[in-house]
Amino acid sequence: MLRSRGRGLLVLAVAAAAVALSACGRDDYANDPRPPFPAAVAVQINNRQVIVSPNDFGSGLVNFSIANLSEQDASLAIDGPTADESVAIPPGGNTILKMETETGDYTATANGTFASPVVFSVGPERESAKNELLLP
Repeated sequence: MLRSRGRGLLVLAVAAAAVALSACGRDDYANDPRPPFPAAVAVQINNRQVIVSPNDFGSGLVNFSIANLSEQDASLAIDGPTADESVAIPPGGNTILKMETETGDYTATANGTFASPVVFSVGPERESAKNELLLP
């Protein structure tokens, strides 16, 4: 009787393990490539002009690091295939504008200043970041 109970528990344990293992993994998983790492673009607003560096990069997520070196409050407006605007930046202040870009030409304008706008180009989407080490 003890042996049949032990065999029954063993069979039950094996069956439970088989069910648990069959639930692991999926055959229909789409192994999509990792998205491109966000581009880092520096923007300087001064009393005369807006400077974007680099002024040619690939489309996708872009982090614009904006420094207002002018003497008045300013906000950066980006117009093109996609558009966005930063918050007001006090003189000597800085901020970051995160924006999803598409291929095309863009104009960066410093609202609230007399700085000349600048045109920059966004090319095709950057390559996947799948082989980049030490990425978050």
